[in-house]
Amino acid sequence: MTDVAVPVTTKKDWTSDQEIRWCPGCGDYSILTAVQMLMPELGARREDTVFISGIGCSSRFPYYMDTYGVHSIHGRAPALATGLAVSRPDLHVWVITGDGDALSIGGNHLLHALRRNVDITILLFNNQIYGLTKGQYSPTSETGKVTKSTPFGSLDHPYNPVSLALGAEASFVARTHDMDRKHMMATFKRAYEHKGASLVEIYQNCNVFNDGAFEAILTKDNRPRMLIPLVHGEPIRFGVEGEKGVVVTADGARIVEVADVGEGALAVHDEARPDPSVAFALSRLADGPTSPTPIGVFRAVERADYGSLVNSQVLRASDQKGPGDLDALLASGATWTVG
Repeated sequence: MTDVAVPVTTKKDWTSDQEIRWCPGCGDYSILTAVQMLMPELGARREDTVFISGIGCSSRFPYYMDTYGVHSIHGRAPALATGLAVSRPDLHVWVITGDGDALSIGGNHLLHALRRNVDITILLFNNQIYGLTKGQYSPTSETGKVTKSTPFGSLDHPYNPVSLALGAEASFVARTHDMDRKHMMATFKRAYEHKGASLVEIYQNCNVFNDGAFEAILTKDNRPRMLIPLVHGEPIRFGVEGEKGVVVTADGARIVEVADVGEGALAVHDEARPDPSVAFALSRLADGPTSPTPIGVFRAVERADYGSLVNSQVLRASDQKGPGDLDALLASGATWTVG
C-alpha cells in the first residue's frame, strides 16, 4: 500500500455493476449492504482489498463488491486466502463462506487457517441448510432435520462454528446476525482491524429452504430474552430488565437469575483472556438458536500472524551465509538440480 492519502469513498464506490442473484428476502442482502456501508469507514482502498469465496449462495459475494475478488472452488477459499495473505501482506484479504462450504468439504482448510493465525477476515454465513443446491441438510442443521437428503431426519450432531473456531484457538471469534446492521458493522470492523485470523459467524436466514430457523431468538420480541450480549469488561447479563445473567465455574457456564446469586457472582466478560476455555464455555450455553444465545466478540487476543512469521523466516534464511542463493532459487523456474 502507498503512503498517499486514502481517497474518500461511499457505499456506491464499493458496489459493483453486477446484478445481484439472491432470492428476494434472503439475509445475504443485509450482510452485503453492511459490508458495503462499512468499507468507507475503514479507510480501505479498493485496489488493496480482495474478497475470496468458495461455493454456495454466499460465495457470489465477490461479484457484488467493486474490488478484486476470487470465486474459488468448494471449501478451498481459506487455502487460497492463506497463499495470498502470506505472499501479499499489503492486501486486506476477506473470506466469504457458508456453513456447508466452510464446515463440510472445507473443514480442514478452515481449521488450519485459524490455528496458523493467517491474517484474513472470515465471514461465515450460517443458515443451517444447503441453499444453492436446493435444501439438503448442512453440518450445522439440527439433529432430526427433515430435508431432501434426510427424509427421515438427520442423524448427525451439528457443529457449533464458534466452538469449533475456539477449539482451533483462533485469535478472534465473534457472532452476529443479519437482522441487526449496526451490530454486524461493528463486529465486522473489529474483525477487520484484528491482526491475524478473524472468524465471524453470522446467523443468516434462508427464506426459501430454511425460513425462520432463528425465529426463536431473533424476532423483535424475543431478542431481549434470548440474546446474551458479550461486552468486554462488563458482567454478562440479559433479559428485558437485565434479570438474567451468566456465571462461570469449573463445571462450565450456566444461566442464572441475578436476584438469586447477586450481580457480584456474574461472570465479567474478558475477550482478551489468553486461555480460550472460558470463551469456549460461553459458546456452549446454546446448543442451537432455540435457547438463550451469546452474541458479540467471544475472543480477541494478540498472537503473531502466520504471514509475518513466514516472511521473517525467509528473510533470516536469505541473510545466512552459505553456498546457496535462496532468492535465486525462489525466482527460478519449475525445475532445479539438487546436490
